[in-house]
Amino acid sequence: MKRGWRWSDVIGLAVTLVALSSVAIMQRRSLETLQDPSGQVLTEAEYQRQTAQTIAQMEALAKLPALGFDNLVSDWAFLQFLQFFGDSDARRVTGYDQVPAFFRVIVAKDPRFVQSYPYLSTAITVYASQPKTSVELMAQGLTHLDPHYQPSAYLVWVFRAMDELLFLGQGLAAAQSYDRAAEWAELQTDPQIREAAPYYRSLAQTLRNDPDSRMAQINAWIWALVNAVSDRSRETAIENIERLGGEVSRLPDGSWQIRHPEDLR
Repeated sequence: MKRGWRWSDVIGLAVTLVALSSVAIMQRRSLETLQDPSGQVLTEAEYQRQTAQTIAQMEALAKLPALGFDNLVSDWAFLQFLQFFGDSDARRVTGYDQVPAFFRVIVAKDPRFVQSYPYLSTAITVYASQPKTSVELMAQGLTHLDPHYQPSAYLVWVFRAMDELLFLGQGLAAAQSYDRAAEWAELQTDPQIREAAPYYRSLAQTLRNDPDSRMAQINAWIWALVNAVSDRSRETAIENIERLGGEVSRLPDGSWQIRHPEDLR
């Protein structure tokens, strides 16, 4: 039997679409003010104004009742994040401090949007230098994730562990997160995911024995390098592997070769 539309559905959809349309119009106007007819980028003040307007839009979306269209709002916020993040000219002027505003919308409206968390961790921790905020948002999202329904959700625990270990210096907290990552990975039917569980358990045990373990830090940075989603996050991983005494080189096939420090082999 076909499901009929209720008036509440129609009204909810209308309110959400009107709100998103208003945001879209504001976004278009802000973009138009950034370029003159010759295509030249305008002033620093105009970049600052555009950023303030974009963040105001995200704050409005975070407070807006989605009325059953949470995924639509979350997807919109993620698309706006990609546009914001990819505008390198503007970010050279305004920086990345306001990045969390996008993910507050995403996590609030659709915390099961697992594919967004690698960007959340990288953008907020590496670019905005706010690892505490990153961990808090991941903690909020994890309360809504279920490894039985989101097979890759174990990765959110991994990113949380990395932020705790590498940026907050919380080795014991990272050990707990790695243990949870292993538990969730073990529940999956995909053999490649299940095979990763012992690695996470090993990292957790190493950190319980030594919360400041250099080996655990190097291995976490290696994981960050292999799974990096931006050039800057790759550069950050390489710099820290080398700072800890490792050696990194790129092979002809594009893969990475990492040599651990002599004293840790």
